[in-house]
Amino acid sequence: MAETELRIRRATLADAESILDIYRPYVEETVITFEYLVPSLEEFRERIAHTLEKYPCIVAEQDSGIVGYACTGVFKDRAAYDWGVETTIYVKKDCKRGGIGRKLYTALEKVSAAQHILNLNACIGYPEVEDEYLTRDSAHFHEHLGYRLVGEFHKCGYKFGRWYDMIWMEKLIGDHTAEPKPVVPFPELDELTLHKCGIE
Repeated sequence: MAETELRIRRATLADAESILDIYRPYVEETVITFEYLVPSLEEFRERIAHTLEKYPCIVAEQDSGIVGYACTGVFKDRAAYDWGVETTIYVKKDCKRGGIGRKLYTALEKVSAAQHILNLNACIGYPEVEDEYLTRDSAHFHEHLGYRLVGEFHKCGYKFGRWYDMIWMEKLIGDHTAEPKPVVPFPELDELTLHKCGIE
């Protein structure tokens, strides 16, 4: 039987185990994350709870369960940076290249705009030479979605006995006016706004 249409909805703490199952192989088998150890379920649940205090964490779901997730979070913890966020996205490894990432990021961008966020920033592991642990696919994915390269750090991450670069990419999604609107915490967005963003 074919999968039903992909649904994008808010993550809940009850989703923590399913989301962690998606994240785990990226820690254990890749340099897509620079994290060495898979966090415990309790720690991961706390991460989600902390994110949801101010920022969105959303999941892509089909009948088979959660197949991807995306969040934003603090870019830099100073008041002047409030209008910028760092993005995070992971798709279940056997579900990649199916458009799930694009749908998640589209919803994330819309809800960020509703919060009055202006800058989306992505921190991406980047290999000098592609290998079995890291390719340049993430950079290409972001480029296709309108992000542009703004910085590169050389040999700043060490994992699996190799040094890797890291790049920052950004996308500006609003006008930078003399008096920007205050950022609206994610929990304060109403249901109609979330529905317009494609989030259940």
